[in-house]
Amino acid sequence: MESTKRYKATGIVLGNYWGGGKGSYKAETMLAETKEGLITKINAAIKDGSLDSGMGYESLIGAIMNVTTISSITIDKKWYTNEETEIQLFGDLTEKEQTFLENTLICFK
Repeated sequence: MESTKRYKATGIVLGNYWGGGKGSYKAETMLAETKEGLITKINAAIKDGSLDSGMGYESLIGAIMNVTTISSITIDKKWYTNEETEIQLFGDLTEKEQTFLENTLICFK
């Protein structure tokens, strides 16, 4: 019997537009072998601006991400996979910005 875990995050960023204002855009899909590694990658991508999937904000404020744990196991040479997803907020978001991203994520699905 062999088992593995992988982690994947998809979601939406909130950023500052060049010249003023804020808006949201689809985030890059992030993958990692550990949950801690995934969280580190997301936080680094917010800081360096690369999480915005090409929108080109002046700076990123934060993100809301569906963090999925993908567990796989092999039994009798057959792979079985289970996915569990939780929503996580990242960055320095105000309560109003958190609510905005939560409502936007609902529409995004």
